[in-house]
Amino acid sequence: MSRIGKQPVEIPSGVEVKIEDGKVIAKKGNLVKEVDTRNYVDVKIEDNKIIFSPKGEDRQSRAFWGTYRALTNNMIEGLVKGFEKRLEINGVGYRAAVSGKNLELQLGFSHPVIFPIPEGIEIKVEKNIIIVKGHDKQQVGQVAAKIRSFRPPEPYKGKGVKYVDEVIIRKAGKTAKK
Repeated sequence: MSRIGKQPVEIPSGVEVKIEDGKVIAKKGNLVKEVDTRNYVDVKIEDNKIIFSPKGEDRQSRAFWGTYRALTNNMIEGLVKGFEKRLEINGVGYRAAVSGKNLELQLGFSHPVIFPIPEGIEIKVEKNIIIVKGHDKQQVGQVAAKIRSFRPPEPYKGKGVKYVDEVIIRKAGKTAKK
């Protein structure tokens, strides 16, 4: 039994949810998100809550039961609040700036790294902090991971791009012999 799948998803005010052809479609203003559940999970709306149940007793249906509930919850939470990831740049001469639809990063290479900002993502830079915001949790995480991959933090000095809450375990450098 899925502990997460059993929990119903509350529909907040201002969000319109409907089920069409096995797809859960949520709307708020002009934002539309959908999750396709038709093969493994039954979905129904009862008194302002979305309820999920597996279609069969097979392993696949039970596995997707909690997954689709979590995806739907993230979809609704993204429409209401949005998601945010914060990245920190550490290093002498390392900096970031948003210019138009691009994020320009100076990360110690001989050239600037230019990252085109995808549709549906908003990026702001405050000093050495890059803030990635959006309505899709997966897309926000993917963009943040891509930015981090340009110069991951190294364990000796901690230079590079890291998540704000990430802890870098430092290594001791070389020691001189006496």
